[in-house]
Amino acid sequence: MSVRSYLGLGLCAVAGALLATVALAPAAWLSKAVNNATEGRVLLSGAQGTVWTGSSQLVLSGGPQSQSASRLPDGVQWQVRPSWTGLRLTLTAPCCAPQGLQLDVGLQGLGLALTLQDQQSRWPAQLLAGLGTPWNTLQLQGDLSLQSQNLTLNLATQNWTSTGQLVLQAQGMSSQLSTLRPMGSYILTLQGGATPTLQLQTAQGPLRLSGEGLWVGGRLRFTGEASAEPAQEAELANLLNIMGRRNGARSVITLG
Repeated sequence: MSVRSYLGLGLCAVAGALLATVALAPAAWLSKAVNNATEGRVLLSGAQGTVWTGSSQLVLSGGPQSQSASRLPDGVQWQVRPSWTGLRLTLTAPCCAPQGLQLDVGLQGLGLALTLQDQQSRWPAQLLAGLGTPWNTLQLQGDLSLQSQNLTLNLATQNWTSTGQLVLQAQGMSSQLSTLRPMGSYILTLQGGATPTLQLQTAQGPLRLSGEGLWVGGRLRFTGEASAEPAQEAELANLLNIMGRRNGARSVITLG
């Protein structure tokens, strides 16, 4: 056999080994990537399977030094497949998104474009406590209903833009800081654009929340306020004190 033949066989063997490594890449690789990308705030605990098809427990944490953690009931399953524009991730959570969430990932200029297929899902508010301060103090309870419409996030190095809309409905909310149950229901709307905006409003309830925000340079700037209906001010006083800076009967909320 000639040297050229030996080289050809060697290249085929190397290519085959690389393809096998990619095809059988363990789920732990994906778990580590998610951990690094979220700075330890989203964890795929006990990941099984491969990068392409696997399952794990979903854990939210306040970060590497945090003692807070919360686990999603029944875990999550995923599939990652190549698509014409990049990759398509399908994430299924039996408790909250049984129909599956589809996210398309592709290149857009100098960054990434993330497109979430129109979907509806429902998540327990208790899960937020794992993110640490202030969520572990608030200990919220209730349902978080998430709905997207034509949502695409274009991520660049220093900034990001979006199109479409994402609506979060927080329904029947309560907190360990108040004996009033429920305190109310609220709507948080992310509206896409060159400068994405965020709007908070109260649907119903004695705890009144409102506010507006926008993303500038990839950072959120938000201003809002919280107040209570006069008959429930005493029951909501502790919560209002921790939510922001008190200004009379109002609590002023400022982020960014």
